[in-house]
Amino acid sequence: MVEPWMRGMLREVEPVRRAVLHALELAEEDVAWWCEGLGDEAMFVRPFELPHVAFQLRHMVRSLDRLLTYAEGRALTEEQLAALKTEMDAGTVAEVMEEFRTGLELARGRVLAVKPETFGEARGVGRKMLPTTVVGLLIHCAEHTQRHVGQVVTTVKVVKAGNRE
Repeated sequence: MVEPWMRGMLREVEPVRRAVLHALELAEEDVAWWCEGLGDEAMFVRPFELPHVAFQLRHMVRSLDRLLTYAEGRALTEEQLAALKTEMDAGTVAEVMEEFRTGLELARGRVLAVKPETFGEARGVGRKMLPTTVVGLLIHCAEHTQRHVGQVVTTVKVVKAGNRE
């Protein structure tokens, strides 16, 4: 299958946001492929004490929410901070996949709302207000999401192979 960045999609969007959107599209496609048919037990098992697949999926979209909040020049809310503490919680495949799909859709809209003329604006991240820029945060949205997709793929392969030590 041809990856989103090679499909000629989103030509109306300038290159930086387009690349982020392509990374999010690829994440959605890869997760759909690799998580197809996973049951609740497989979604939450922790082979070799790795974080479970559900954690990775929740962490991707909740991190996107936090990173985009910083890019928008806002502080995290109490709800976002509370959600951070529940990424390892139990649940169901249906709940996790719905949160993942919804979170990606919301993130795409927020990426599109970022104005390119703000890319160079300074932003602070976290309590320490570590320095970055709007474009730095957008690029990190793409790379961080893809890093966790790789972890999903690896964990699913281990779970499907039956290695659940």
